[in-house]
Amino acid sequence: QVQLVESGGGLVQAGGSLRLSCAASGSIFLITVMGWYRQGPGKQRELVARISRGGSTNYADSVKGRFTISRDNAKNTVSLQMNSLNPEDTAVYYCSAGIKVGALSGDQDYWGQGTQVTVSS
Repeated sequence: QVQLVESGGGLVQAGGSLRLSCAASGSIFLITVMGWYRQGPGKQRELVARISRGGSTNYADSVKGRFTISRDNAKNTVSLQMNSLNPEDTAVYYCSAGIKVGALSGDQDYWGQGTQVTVSS
């Protein structure tokens, strides 16, 4: 069994910062890509940022220059530093990871339960 547990969400004023963290645990052989997605009110879930095992990153255009994703392969964690937050960043943020549970297993996507980020104007 694999679990992803997020932490760090909350309420912040526009212009403020938050740091989200996500820890993967359970029967993990290898984690490939890790990422953060978000779903705002009345919107579809969208990619925020993702990072490969080697550290290559991709960001949504709307967060480039404001958000930074990082990971610790030894600890199976991924973090998202969010600066210069604005009300449009309000959403439930989900951690995602591609995980192999065995040497010969395929890469399967796992999701966290989500953490609410609310940015007030």
